[in-house]
Amino acid sequence: MTLRDRLQWIFRMALLAFILTSVAFLSAITAMRFAIQGREVSIPDVVGKKSEEAQGILQGRGLGMKIEDRLYNSAPVDTIVRQSPAAGSRVKIGQFDHVVVSLGPQKATIPTLTDRSIRAARIELLRSGLQAGEISSVYLPGYEDDAVVQQDPAPGTSDVTSPHVDMLVSLGPRPAALVMPDVMGLNLVDAEQRISASGLHIGKINVTPEPGALHGTVLGQSPLHGARAELGSAVDLQVAE
Repeated sequence: MTLRDRLQWIFRMALLAFILTSVAFLSAITAMRFAIQGREVSIPDVVGKKSEEAQGILQGRGLGMKIEDRLYNSAPVDTIVRQSPAAGSRVKIGQFDHVVVSLGPQKATIPTLTDRSIRAARIELLRSGLQAGEISSVYLPGYEDDAVVQQDPAPGTSDVTSPHVDMLVSLGPRPAALVMPDVMGLNLVDAEQRISASGLHIGKINVTPEPGALHGTVLGQSPLHGARAELGSAVDLQVAE
């Protein structure tokens, strides 16, 4: 075999190896794609099913179920009234279908919660077959701390679809506040005196090596000078070692 023939044979073998490798690679990609698609399932329709039955149907497809909410509805108690993703959607095995469950026809009337403590309001809601919804807090002069000042839905409402009652709760009058004094550059003793005279107190003291700074000199403060600080709150200091 001449050198030319040998080189042509080597070239043909290399080309054949390249073609076989390419085919194997494309086959692997195709198989992986089919495998990924094979892990997808279609979500079954569980609306109108009891929650236990719906969970069994979903588990049979390799899916889970999460109850996102419960609301009053004409459907029987414990019946699925909504699901997301919707029936027919394709999802990966192991995903959850989020459902809303019926509490049955509404029977409760919203009680009066205003002027009660939040704890008393929660107890009253439980007695009425209801639940506390979103609770917001705000400083309000003229109201005691922890008192319910507003509610939604309003007292006496009976045509509600959700068992949740949102409440606005008072934090009482806003605490007295002052402007944070400047203690930067003072020694620790003088800084503590100025802070105490302002109606505040020393919090954490972090000792930091600082070349050229005198021992005990304040290098940093939190809150910063000029910031709003509540009366009696703590001031953290960074002090030179």
